[in-house]
Order: sequence, then C-alpha cells, then structure tokens
Amino acid sequence: MTQQGWIAQRVQTGYKENRRLSDQMSSSSAAISSVPLNTGVQMPLLGLGTYKLWGPEDVYRAVDAALAAGYRAFDSAAVYKNEADLGRALRELLPKYGLTREDVFITSKLGPKDQGEKAMEGALRSLSQLDLDYIDLYLIHWPGTQGLVVTDQRNSGNRAQSWATLEELHAQGKLKAIGVSNYTPAHMRELIQSCKIPPAVLQVEFHPRLCQTELRKVCEEYGVCFQAYSSLGKGELLTDTTVTEVAKNCGRTPAQVLLCWAMQQGVPVLPKSSNPDRIKENARLFDFTLSDTDMARLSALDCEHKYCWDPSEVA
Repeated sequence: MTQQGWIAQRVQTGYKENRRLSDQMSSSSAAISSVPLNTGVQMPLLGLGTYKLWGPEDVYRAVDAALAAGYRAFDSAAVYKNEADLGRALRELLPKYGLTREDVFITSKLGPKDQGEKAMEGALRSLSQLDLDYIDLYLIHWPGTQGLVVTDQRNSGNRAQSWATLEELHAQGKLKAIGVSNYTPAHMRELIQSCKIPPAVLQVEFHPRLCQTELRKVCEEYGVCFQAYSSLGKGELLTDTTVTEVAKNCGRTPAQVLLCWAMQQGVPVLPKSSNPDRIKENARLFDFTLSDTDMARLSALDCEHKYCWDPSEVA
C-alpha cells in the first residue's frame, strides 16, 4: 500500500473511533489526529492557515481561538510577513493551554526572493523571526525565483540549490522535515531524481474543482504527503450547488464538507480565518463522515480549475 493510501486508511479508522467517542469529546479531537511523514515526524491533519493574517492582535486572537479549538498546527511563510507575530503569540499562549513547543507543529516557507544562493539566509531568517530552535516543516514556497521570468532556465538550478540548503539544515536538526509547495509533476520528478533527502510534503491548491490526480499519483509513488491549501476555492465553492446540497443533507456547513472531503482522502488541510467562531467551526471535522455517494458527487466537480497561482509555466 502506498504512503497516501495508508494515510487515507488510517484517517478512516480515526474517523470511526472519533464517532464512537463523539459524545465524550469536542472539537479537541483535532489535537489527536495526525499523519506520519516519511521522516517519522507526525503532522496534524488539521492546521490553521495564516495567509493574510496580519498584525500582532489579529494573529494573537486567531492563535488563541485555534488552540482552544484543538488546532496544533500553524502554517506561515516568509512572504506572509507574520512569522514574528506567530512565534510571539505561541510563546505567550501555549502555557495558557498547558502546552509546550513540542505540542505544536509549525510550518514556514522559503520566499521566492531567497530562492537559490540566498536560501540559507532566508531559512535562518525564518527561524529567527519565529524565535525557534527548529521548524517542524519548511517548504520551498514556489518553483520560480523572484526577478526571473517563468521560462528562465536558471529557475531549475535555483530550486536545486535551495533544496541542498534545506537538506543541510535538516541534517543539523533545524528543519525537522522539508518539502515543497506549488510544484508541478515535472518539478516533483526533477527534485526526486536529484535530491539526497526526498521531500516529506507537497502543499498545493486542492478542492473538488481541482483534484490534482497526476500530482497525487506522483506523491503516492514517492511516499510524499500531499497537503491541501485553498480547500474552499477562495470561498467560491461555499455557494456551489452540489456543496450546499451535501452540507444541508448532513447538517454541516459547506466549509466543513469541503474540508472533510479532503481529509477523508488522507489529505491534511489548512483552513484560514481570523474569525474565532469560524476557526472553531472549521475544527468540527472529526465527528462525522461523508457517504461514498457524497464523496463521489463532490469529486465529480473536478474541472482542473485553479483559483490561486499557476506554476505550470515555471521552467
């Protein structure tokens, strides 16, 4: 069985157990559901995305709500410009919930401006901004390089140089797991063929209108955890007729249905919100399942539509 297939099976088992305990447990179930990476690290299935979460007050409020709801993973990036605020909020809030640094999983990403020869500087800056001794997962955010056109052949060499830097920091224990974001199947195969340490995670846009079939097959083949962002299609899918019908039939919100659709396939998700009530609502994913029929209806929406960035032209 492939890594991703094993993850999906494990998730289904976890769902059954969570249903059995649902009358004893609340959304804090989110804190105990994780998937194994190829490094041996456990990564939570549910994490808080922090894109467009700016300013110390907003970050603090969102992190507080997330920890209370059971989130134990937080996804940031150099280009989000909130690493320092996230690190500060976690240091202040973890004791409130009886947690330590080891209880949370923090992801950040190398910015396109640091791709290549500046990768070491960029990664160490992320560590400094977060004020951490190590980052649980560090990703190359984009296959291209800021300042280069997408067809520039230097992009390939810069990616390789960045990856070698991440491998070095991984060996030093400063990056517990390393991976990539927004890579195409061609970028993934290029990396797999040249790397010393294979990527642990590929984080990409994933929702019913973009099922990423080929990318998922590549990840399954090489034991890479496939992780979703933009599960709600930038909010566009919340009003899709099929999504709203499924949500009504199972008494859940459209957002919960979309997140559950991914997680039942073993795909970790990163819903983002600054609203404490929405953050709590998005964590209520472990006490219900979608039927095979509903899963198929949602998957049938696939039309390879991207709401976010398109990396397919990056050389």
